[in-house]
Amino acid sequence: MNSLEKLRNALPNGAAVMCDWFAESAQNAVIKTTDGREFTDFAGGIGVLNTGHMHPKVVAAVEAQLKKFSHTAFQVVPYGSYVELAERINALVPISGKVKSQFFSSGAEAVENAVKIARAYTKRDGIIAFGGAFHGRTLMTLALTGKVQPYAADFGAMPTGVYHALYPSKTQDVSVEEALKSIKRIFKSDIAPTDVAAIILEPVQGEGGFNVCPPEFMRALRAICDEHGIVLIADEVQSGFARTGKLFAMEHYDVQADIMTMAKSMAGGFVLSGVSGRAEIMDAPRPGGLGGTYAGNPLGVAASLAVLDVIEEEKLLQRSQQLGERLTTFLKGLNAPEISDIRGLGSMVAVEFGDDENPRTEFAAKVKNYAMANNLLLLTCGVHGNVIRFLYPLTIEDERFDRALEIIKQGVEAARG
Repeated sequence: MNSLEKLRNALPNGAAVMCDWFAESAQNAVIKTTDGREFTDFAGGIGVLNTGHMHPKVVAAVEAQLKKFSHTAFQVVPYGSYVELAERINALVPISGKVKSQFFSSGAEAVENAVKIARAYTKRDGIIAFGGAFHGRTLMTLALTGKVQPYAADFGAMPTGVYHALYPSKTQDVSVEEALKSIKRIFKSDIAPTDVAAIILEPVQGEGGFNVCPPEFMRALRAICDEHGIVLIADEVQSGFARTGKLFAMEHYDVQADIMTMAKSMAGGFVLSGVSGRAEIMDAPRPGGLGGTYAGNPLGVAASLAVLDVIEEEKLLQRSQQLGERLTTFLKGLNAPEISDIRGLGSMVAVEFGDDENPRTEFAAKVKNYAMANNLLLLTCGVHGNVIRFLYPLTIEDERFDRALEIIKQGVEAARG
């Protein structure tokens, strides 16, 4: 029995995997396989590796922490590194006034706790999310996620009190005006605004196709929340930590969220997530109301402190912008008629093939498969799976980046003919 047969024999059907090979080791933008191949990684563990695989500074920080202790449960025995990270994050998130933060494990856990905090603060139940959104795989975050297949299918009724509005999208022909009208319809038909605790959105939708929130839509959401006493939650799980050319995507906007969630590249491949927000909102749950056995694990905290240093020392915000500009220029230069849109912020870039009426899902799959056959790892996304997103490490070498772009060009040509 080979390794894939063992996998299928040991794991349930729901635990699907994309690659038909196994990782042996990884460094920066390269994954070496157990069968001797070498892949350039443009997937980044689904956006987790902005600082690359096994960054030396991150590894050193974790090794140093591991020699001290691996776990105490922070709510039982606290440790100073957690507080240090909270202080640094509080100073960095684009939220005015006094800010507080708390750390958890997964992005879904961060989102769940953000909802709990908003409900505790407002004493309301309703949550408005958006079509195409992805907020996690727990039942509450599945209810928020605006994509049924494969995430919510088979799992029955979702938690109540969640309503989905339209998200602006050029290729889905949803204007800002139409998206705002969909919120007003929810207020008229489903739930009064005075019963809504929070509106949650990704400034750049991840799984939804890297749809960038238009500035005028973000301003309008802020105005709606201010008018009705609703908490605005920005889910930055995928868009945070230099991916968009800013530390957080919300820095691209002239309004602010009340609460922000973060995870993925926060700890450079180690497990950590967080929620930051206005202090008066974050303080709403009673003592003991928020926590978790592994929440704010000391290894993840140590890694995150190192990640913040790496982003600053290696100027990854500028690097993100430079690589994103090179990628966007390259994609435009393909002049491929199959491409309906090239979009993104910084290095959070995607290319869409076809549109909502005529999605070129098979074309996107052919490009991805060609890349895989030529040792380049790509991910698709979008409601129809017709979008390719690029999540390379921001620390990738120029030569390797350019070779990857050439493979993508060849993949587009191969998919066409």
